[in-house]
Amino acid sequence: MTVTKREWRTLIAQKKKTYTSAQLTQWSSSLLSKLEDHPVFCQAKIVLMYYALPDEVQTQAFVERWSKSKNIILPVVQGNDLELRFYEGKDSLKKGAYGIEEPNGRRLTNYNDIELAIIPGVSFDREGNRLGRGKGYYDRLLPQLSAYKIGICFQFQVAPLLPTEPFDILMDEVWTENGCISKTQYSQ
Repeated sequence: MTVTKREWRTLIAQKKKTYTSAQLTQWSSSLLSKLEDHPVFCQAKIVLMYYALPDEVQTQAFVERWSKSKNIILPVVQGNDLELRFYEGKDSLKKGAYGIEEPNGRRLTNYNDIELAIIPGVSFDREGNRLGRGKGYYDRLLPQLSAYKIGICFQFQVAPLLPTEPFDILMDEVWTENGCISKTQYSQ
């Protein structure tokens, strides 16, 4: 039986409710501490991240810590698209669309400057396919990026194989709190 994108989103939403925020925070910390040792992350000077919603991999402390030595870029919802802006500290954030904290720093105009993009998702599979929340923001952004793309989620969000569309962009790698789980791992 094939599960639709909508059904998979519903299933993941139900699973998320079975875990405490403390558990999600612990897994987030484990995942991001492993990612800090990734060669692409270590070398990157400009990293696209996201400021997490409560049910996503918690990136806030990671963004704050690494913004002192790297240029961290965060998305801002502008209509149907994501605009990318430099993170300039917690004081530069304001509540934006969907209650997400968004930066009001200067705008990044050359997307080719981004060396690494760390991308959220409702679910990923081991092939690097991504399932978003269904609004298409990242579907419109990802084709504009030449950066190395790492999708991050919790292990319980990993699907056997996600349904895909022709416009879906594969991640170069997918990471959970258990480390890299995709077949398309980085190699030098």
